Amino acid sequence: MINLKEKLHNCEPVAGMHISLTDCCCTELCGNIGYDFLWIDTEHSAIDLHCLEEHIISAKAADVCSLVRIPWNDPVMAKHVLEMGPTGIIFPMINTTEELDKAMNSTLYPPLGTRGFGPMRAVRYGLDDIDEYIHKASLDIVRAVQIETETAVDNLEAMAKNPYVDCFIFGPCDLSGSIGQLNRVFEDKTQNLIKRAIKILKKAAHKSIGVSTGSNDPEIIKRWVALGINFISAGTDYLHIVSGAKKELATIRQAQNKIFD
Repeated sequence: MINLKEKLHNCEPVAGMHISLTDCCCTELCGNIGYDFLWIDTEHSAIDLHCLEEHIISAKAADVCSLVRIPWNDPVMAKHVLEMGPTGIIFPMINTTEELDKAMNSTLYPPLGTRGFGPMRAVRYGLDDIDEYIHKASLDIVRAVQIETETAVDNLEAMAKNPYVDCFIFGPCDLSGSIGQLNRVFEDKTQNLIKRAIKILKKAAHKSIGVSTGSNDPEIIKRWVALGINFISAGTDYLHIVSGAKKELATIRQAQNKIFD
């Protein structure tokens, strides 16, 4: 398994996809393809805590990094996830330095933060050294936040100074919605916001810049990379199934038409 935190620290290119279906076989299957990470989404999916733990275990079995997006900036939600031992955690809709501090504090043990103590799978149910986890392994967790509003971009210069954030990730659809242009991601107003944010983040040391897109269109992915974004999470498990199935169906219909028409 790669050292994802180190790659993000060095702003190296990394590639992943989204897991939204509840069956952990999706994570095991996709984890063996060669992605740097899998984005396991609990914000917009039916994945509950039990399903989530199975996804994290499957990612470990496939030797791929697991990043879990929680539904909201909530310390209790963060604690549940961190005790399961994923590679990292993603907080959506972070808009201010106060919200960012709250998110980071929930991932850090005192005196650095406010995380309550009680790791389970994260310490292999007691097989790992507890002090080593407190003082090293817990600090090695990947911490990412999403930039999804115009307010967040306005506050980004101050937020980028937080030493614990490894990656700032655009949620472009919500960002466009925050200015009244929902899903018009590539129109000038939203793109100008993104370009302003990228300029700010390029000045920040050791902060990777990411985007989460449901699209698997090669041209759209190239557009994001061309902007200087090094962390790309593109496509979803269900989209890949639909795309593959549609392609296969078209192949069958074409072959049948040649024979039976």
